Amino acid sequence: MAPKNPNFVLIACLCLAVATVAVYSRATRNPFMHVDDQNYVTENPFVQAGMTWQTFTWAWTATAAQNWHPLTWLSHALDCQLYGLNPVGHHFTNILLHVLNAVLLFLLLLSATGARGRSLLVAALFALHPLNVESVAWIAERKNVLSTLFFLLTLAAYGWYARSPKVKRYLAVVVLFALGLAAKPMVITLPFVLLLLDFWPLQRIQGWDQRGSTQRGRKAKGRSQDLVSQHVFPVPQFQVPRLVLEKVPLLALCIGSAAMTIIAQRAQAIQSFEIYPFTGRLENAIFSYAAYAWKIFWPVRLAFLYPYPREGYAAWQLGLATLFLVSGTGLVWRLRRTRPYLVTGWLWYLGTLVPVIGLVQVGDQAMADRYAYIPLIGLFMMIVWGAADAGDRRQLNLQLRTAIAAVILAVLAVLSWRQIAYWHSDYDLWSHTVKVTKHNVVADESLSKTLMQLGRPQDAVAGFEEATSLNPSDPFRHVNLAAAFLESGRLREAIAEYESTIKVTSDREVQARCYESVATISDLVGDYSKVRDNYRLALQADPTQASGMIERISQDVATSPSAPRYLQLGMLLQEIGKLSEARSAYQQALKLDPTLGDARAALDALGSR
Repeated sequence: MAPKNPNFVLIACLCLAVATVAVYSRATRNPFMHVDDQNYVTENPFVQAGMTWQTFTWAWTATAAQNWHPLTWLSHALDCQLYGLNPVGHHFTNILLHVLNAVLLFLLLLSATGARGRSLLVAALFALHPLNVESVAWIAERKNVLSTLFFLLTLAAYGWYARSPKVKRYLAVVVLFALGLAAKPMVITLPFVLLLLDFWPLQRIQGWDQRGSTQRGRKAKGRSQDLVSQHVFPVPQFQVPRLVLEKVPLLALCIGSAAMTIIAQRAQAIQSFEIYPFTGRLENAIFSYAAYAWKIFWPVRLAFLYPYPREGYAAWQLGLATLFLVSGTGLVWRLRRTRPYLVTGWLWYLGTLVPVIGLVQVGDQAMADRYAYIPLIGLFMMIVWGAADAGDRRQLNLQLRTAIAAVILAVLAVLSWRQIAYWHSDYDLWSHTVKVTKHNVVADESLSKTLMQLGRPQDAVAGFEEATSLNPSDPFRHVNLAAAFLESGRLREAIAEYESTIKVTSDREVQARCYESVATISDLVGDYSKVRDNYRLALQADPTQASGMIERISQDVATSPSAPRYLQLGMLLQEIGKLSEARSAYQQALKLDPTLGDARAALDALGSR
């Protein structure tokens, strides 16, 4: 039913925009993060160069950040052209794209269904829900909001095509979909979504007519003024095979995008089945479907990274998740004729999550809030249309419905405002993640690294210890803990961790660097015999490290000359066989400290060699 107020659409769009900007304005106070922002902007010379031809050609050929998304690179480059490295401008672009997505979602639903209140509420939930904060407040996640813009624009073009199927209109669909894939490959499920829209609300399937079944499923008395008008978006109908066939060119784009994504991610991002077995992935997928849905209704304790559970999920958790999926699917099927929006919403949710549900595991996260940006639209449609139908049956008046919706949106806005604050710094982000998750190796380690950067090594030790205990076979966990011990002045414990690293790694270069570190610390504690021994072991582990070791200790000597450091340099030079240079180093050590007996002994041992 068309809105009675001719200005309704304009007012609704303005309200959506103002509310969204009001909530997300807090993000403009946040800096760049040290979580991918450096790869996408702050340490990327091509992006920082702005909209140059070199940047343009690089964007279309690069697989940096384990992705092929040229449009995303160019959007970041345009921001650098406009704002430089001022994070305010980069955040503003993300917010603007999110606003456009919310407004476009409202307009699409309104034009397809004629349901003004329901369409506006779905868009408002999308705009203000805390689960979407990560996609907007994180500059590096530009790809999510940008690809969704083209996803929605493709739906708009598809509606235009559905009204009058012509080649030029179909080409618009193809081009916009290709741009969406060039922003982020997650929109690869769009052909499937178009088939769902053919069922509802477009009703393009020949022989399908919602009117009779819907009227039988509803009582005439007490209907909402927001009921869907059956003629608001008239389209010609076709047989199912024809509707499937017209999606084939889009599937060809999907295959190309999938191939590019695998090429970009197979070297580093895609995890092997040895690390994440298929049974564990399947269990995680089942649990995640239920977890994302739960977070719609209870959006608290949201984290930047949700770790895989160390020992899998409990039987009761998997049981409840499976029950949710099975019962939800059964209910949707039973009501497919009287409540067709349930079919579209449910399968939209399940289908659009498939690329990121973890069957092909990318990264170390079990799930991520950003993955739900598009899928949640399906659940929002189910919830809003279902609640409106329930209100019709109970004859709830418009004022009460509006009040309930306003309270819900106000709560979500407050929660989103709070969630944005966690993106104010790396410390805020990781400390919150550690607080709301358990056994999170990546978060523990990342928080400790942040504390090290803040000059708080004593506070960093606990997180590194937790990360090391959770993954004791990872040599780099021990290296990080050793560095924290060293910066905290706990030298003996630092030596122990470097020695632990040597035991758990077969990498000769890592072993050599650890032996070198033990030699350096031994010099600090005055155990000069251990200095010589560890330099010898370092050279045995990886002889190619000799020049680098000399360069590093020479820089230390030049920066802060002292007798012990010259002694350390002399011992290293002697192990390499540079005896004359070693003699000079020992002599310089004695010049600075004539009482340094180890330097005198080393020099005497050289004799006239």
